[in-house]
Amino acid sequence: MSETASISMGVASRYAKAIFDLVLESDEVAELENDVESLSDALDNSQELRDLIASPLYTRDDQKAAIVAIGTKMKLLANLNNTLALMASKRRLFVMGSFLRQLKILIAEHKGEITADVMSAKSLTKEQSDKLAKAIKERVGKEIKINASVDESIIGGIVIKVGSKMIDTSIRSKLNSLQTVMKEVG
Repeated sequence: MSETASISMGVASRYAKAIFDLVLESDEVAELENDVESLSDALDNSQELRDLIASPLYTRDDQKAAIVAIGTKMKLLANLNNTLALMASKRRLFVMGSFLRQLKILIAEHKGEITADVMSAKSLTKEQSDKLAKAIKERVGKEIKINASVDESIIGGIVIKVGSKMIDTSIRSKLNSLQTVMKEVG
């Protein structure tokens, strides 16, 4: 990991831990989880929001006013909105993506869940997703939350990441392995 990424992750982790502790005291974890999902969706789907948090063209005051207005419009928890305002005034909004990911991790740990990142060539059906979650739960022993994504370049199969473990049964991976073996033979 680069030094800049490491510093950014540290900043995001500290803000996430602080807001999570505040929300835990006020017993608003469920509300925080909904707000984090909403904010993550907004960040994923809004180029304007990504520009706002990343562009040096906006002043601290511009960023703060905009993020507070967004938080108010989205009816975010006061603690979360205040934290975003503080991040804006300190020019730390650029870590918002990492901040939200860290909050998701803290919430999942609090709920006794583990997130499994699942990549497939086609979208998983609800039944497939449920079966997969059940199979992983039997192996890990904790509740599993599936974070599914689609990547057609894997051709077929599935790639599962749970914590530091990865299971890659994709056709792309098998073709790459075959190609390596063929190079060694010839």
